[in-house]
Amino acid sequence: MLTPPERGLRAGLPWGELLFALLGSAVILLIVAPLLGLLLTSSFGEVSGAAADEEVMASVRLTLGCALAATVLCAVTGVPLAYLLARKRFVGRAALLAVIDLPIIVPHSTAGIALLTVLGRQSLVGSTLGGFVGTAAGITAAMAFVSVPFLINAACNGFAAVPQHLEKAGRTLGASAPRVFFTVALPLAWRDIVSGMIMMWARGISEFGAVVIVAYYPMTTPTLVFQRFNDFGLAYARAAAVVLLLICVGIFVVLRFLSRPRRAGE
Repeated sequence: MLTPPERGLRAGLPWGELLFALLGSAVILLIVAPLLGLLLTSSFGEVSGAAADEEVMASVRLTLGCALAATVLCAVTGVPLAYLLARKRFVGRAALLAVIDLPIIVPHSTAGIALLTVLGRQSLVGSTLGGFVGTAAGITAAMAFVSVPFLINAACNGFAAVPQHLEKAGRTLGASAPRVFFTVALPLAWRDIVSGMIMMWARGISEFGAVVIVAYYPMTTPTLVFQRFNDFGLAYARAAAVVLLLICVGIFVVLRFLSRPRRAGE
C-alpha cells in the first residue's frame, strides 16, 4: 500500500521539491530579513545625509580601493598557484590546500594579531618597510589574508574543469607551458577566476576584525559604522551602513551579470 507521499509522487505532486523549497526559504529569510530591515528603517534623508558626509564617503573609497588592491595583487600571485594545484600532484599538496583554507577558520581578531607580528613596527618586515600599522597598505594586507582562499579555491576549480587534452595538444604543437597557460587554460577558466575575484573583493570589503587591529585609522566603512554605533547609537550608524550596502550590492550585481555563464546562442 502506498504512503501519502508516494501517492503524491505517483500523482505528479513534487512533495520532495516542496519540502526542500520550504526548508530553503528559511535560509533565504535569514539573509533577506536583516537587509530589508536595515533598508526599511532608514529614511531617505538619513541615507542621503550619510552619502553627503565626506567622512563616510572617504571610508567607502578607502574600503573599496583596499579590497580591490588586495584582490588584484592576490590574483597575480594566486592564480598561477591555483593552476599548479589543479594540474600537479605532489608531496604536501593536501597540506598546502589546508594552509590556504586556514584564514577561513582563524578568528579574525586573531588574524589581526598575527599580522601585527609580521607587519608591526617592531617586526623585521615592518621596521624595514616603515610599518604597515595605521596605513592603507596594512588594511590591504589584512583584507588579503582573510579573503584570498575564496580566489584560489575558485580558480583551482576552474582550472580543474579545463580538459587537459586541450593543453596537451597545444604542447604537442610546440607551444611553451606559459603560452598554453595564457592561451588555453586561462581563457577557459576565466569565469571561475572572475567569480573568485568577486567573492574575494566582497569578503575584503566586509572585513572588520583583522582590519580594526592592524589599522583603526584610517577608517574603513565597517570600522566607521562600529565607531558610530558605539559613540552615538544605532540610528547614527545605520545610515552609513546602508550607503555601503547599496554601493556594494550595485557593484556586485553588475559584476555577477558580466561574469555569468553564457547560454547557447548568446
